[in-house]
Amino acid sequence: MEDIELMHSLGVNSYRFSIAWTRILPRGRFGDVNPDGVAFYNAIIDALWQKGIQPFVTIFHYDIPHELDERYGGWLSPEIQKDFGYFAEVCFKMFGDRVKFWTTINEPNLLTKFSYMDGWYPPCRCSKPFGNCAFGNSSIEPYIVAHNMILSHANAVSIYRNNYQGKQGGQIGITVSARWYEPFRNTTVDLLAVQRAISFNAPWFLDPIILGDYPPEMRQMLGANLPNFTSKEKRKLQATKLDFIGLNHYTTVYLKDCIFSPCAVDPIDGDARVVSLAERDGVLIGEPVMLKQAITAWPPMTSLTMQEEFIISVATSLFWPRQ
Repeated sequence: MEDIELMHSLGVNSYRFSIAWTRILPRGRFGDVNPDGVAFYNAIIDALWQKGIQPFVTIFHYDIPHELDERYGGWLSPEIQKDFGYFAEVCFKMFGDRVKFWTTINEPNLLTKFSYMDGWYPPCRCSKPFGNCAFGNSSIEPYIVAHNMILSHANAVSIYRNNYQGKQGGQIGITVSARWYEPFRNTTVDLLAVQRAISFNAPWFLDPIILGDYPPEMRQMLGANLPNFTSKEKRKLQATKLDFIGLNHYTTVYLKDCIFSPCAVDPIDGDARVVSLAERDGVLIGEPVMLKQAITAWPPMTSLTMQEEFIISVATSLFWPRQ
């Protein structure tokens, strides 16, 4: 609990952390709740409140019980929606009386790419030209996984809304990575490339959750590789609106079109047929700044929706002057 004491000494008033699925349900819904795992998080939550620090809890931050991968392929199967709902409900039951802010999934738009397109994160699935993994299909699997994550999110929100929110008085949302782009050239194709890349980023998840379907740019680019929501699923998405959106912003880059121009494969944005660049004419897109300058210069984030927004994570390029 030394970290909590340190946060208190610094005047921190909220703390974001995740609950490890494997620590609470080592075998998913196919096994018992682990009482030691529950006790571990109860101790953290109680200690935070004793110091006046608000817990801000993420239900899923990339770890999944191995048994779910073994049984049905984890996020590649619709079965995961049942397991995620079960896990979320255990969390609401055990901790919801003291947790007032829940995020269902952390940065699903990054996890899908890093795990199922590039093969960098477990289960390390990919295919050429994005990577050279033993298993996987980078053209199809990221979108299947994303589809199951979106519906799992909706399932968790539905459970919370119908059974817990009224008596516990909390809020529930999702956290996405909000990468930003500027055109490399002042041309129509690069301006369109920016629009495509944005659609393949945060709106990939936020559009279905808020508007009921994927961005039209994704439909146009991916065709049959992008799953469809049934009428029943769309109604569920409409009935499980977010209380807030969590935004993580790490970087802004230049973008160059790769439909009409030859490009190397971009591991982050290549599915939108673009390539990202950190500099133009030898000049970086932004200057390294000291942390205090970065915070005071941070522009307000805007949204097309009426959801409340929380800035969850912010990254800045730093230099540290020598003393």
